[in-house]
Formats: sequence, structure tokens, C-alpha cells
Amino acid sequence: MPFRSVASQLAVTAIGILSAIITLVAASTQGGILPGPLPLFPRDNWWNADISTAPVDPASAAFISFTGLTRQMHPDFGGDATPGGAQIYGFPYAVVDGTLLKRTVQFQYPDESDGVNHVTGASVPFYPIPDEAIAQTHWIESGEPGNVDLRSSSDRHLLIVDRDNRLLYELYNVFYDGSQWHAGSGAFFDLNANGRRPDGWTSADAAGLAILPGLVRYDEVFGSSEIQHAFRVTVRATNGYVYPASHRAGSTTGAPALASCTPARLRAHPPDALAR
Repeated sequence: MPFRSVASQLAVTAIGILSAIITLVAASTQGGILPGPLPLFPRDNWWNADISTAPVDPASAAFISFTGLTRQMHPDFGGDATPGGAQIYGFPYAVVDGTLLKRTVQFQYPDESDGVNHVTGASVPFYPIPDEAIAQTHWIESGEPGNVDLRSSSDRHLLIVDRDNRLLYELYNVFYDGSQWHAGSGAFFDLNANGRRPDGWTSADAAGLAILPGLVRYDEVFGSSEIQHAFRVTVRATNGYVYPASHRAGSTTGAPALASCTPARLRAHPPDALAR
């Protein structure tokens, strides 16, 4: 009887330890459940605006012609480039809890990045980057771990959501050199507010916008509700920017190229709608 009692206690202890380990691991999750309410940002945010009855721009036909009348959308919805390989398509994102330790990031463009003392230019602990992103695959855009330096050949975005406080952190062109994180630029967004970047500032997106709220996610595609936010798309050239963008993402002038953050409305009945 004493032996069975001790064994039972050990089993309970082991289960308790296992539960603690599981909880610890779950503190950082690839593509985890995003904090509600959804869509991200308030209902009156520009990402969630209903433009179904907005007037058509007088230059709409010229914009479409310049972008390409025969060009088709190329959705980059994610997935492995090769089964079981490191490389992936699309943008992964991490969901973390509010207790994760904040990391200091050294920036190529510190004057337009968050997590920097803009008086001294020194970076401060600010970004809750999961340690798993250092050596594990699929936490960062293109898929390879953070300790692989691909800054010259890939954008290497790292998107992080603090699910407890509804905060969004986004980094562009990241690399972990063995002792600290580096990035081209970094931005912070409060998902509870409609904050815009200071005019002239970039973000992890060249136009100064958040990236995650414009992505089409797995839970949206296979959910029962309509997708209620704008889609983030890129085109071959842009000319300046319009509100709420805050930064120029291209240098095309003298042609009817779209300005960054121009709202575009999908056709109600695309040519292949019946086929799909």
C-alpha cells in the first residue's frame, strides 16, 4: 500500500510537471488563435472599412490598365515549398502571451522604428520574440530559422501578436547573429486603437502599414463567416502614398501607378466566378 501511494503521488507529480511544460511551450505558438474580437483592429479601422458603395476613382481605368489588364492575382496563401522542408510560402505569424521576455533589436533604420530611444538612437528591450524563432523553422517569412542570414535575398518578416494585451509587433529583414537580433525596421500596433505611423515613417511594410490584418488566414478561409477586412496586395509599381499609409514604397512617377494604400474593390462577378 505505501508503495502504491508513493507511485500515485509520483504519477500526479509527473502529470503536473508535464502540464507545466505544455503550458510553457504553448506560450509561443506558430499561427496560434488570435485574440478577439475579430477582425483585427476596431470595426471603424481602415482595414475593416466597407467600400462596396464608394465612388469609382475617375482614373480607375488607367490604374487598372497600368497594373495589367491580363494580369491575374497570385495568392500566396502559405504552405511548405517542399514537403517537410524548411522553406514555406506566405507569411507565418507567432502568437505569444503577455509575459514573454522583451528582446532588443538592432535596426538598419532606427529613426523610423519602434523599440528605439529616438533621443540617443539606442535600441531598448521591446519585442517579444520567441526563442524558438532562433533555431526552429517556420517562424519567419521564407521558413528558415532566424540564425540563418538571408537578409540579402529575402524580406524575412517576423510577425508577433501578444494575445493577452492585443498588441502586434512586426519586424522586417530579421537575423539572429548568436547574441542579438537584427532587423531592417520594426513597428508596433495597438490592436485596440486606430493608430497611424508618424508621417514619413516606414514599418515592417514599406508603406508604413501593418501586415497581419491584411493577410488571408487559414481560420478565415475555412471558417463560416465572411472575411471582413481588406486584403493586402502588392503591384508591380507604386507612385507615392495616400492616407493611412505613411511612407513611400516606390519611385514611379509620370505614370498612372497606384499610390500605396489605394483601396481597390474586387469585381462582384469575376469572369471565372461560375467555374469556382
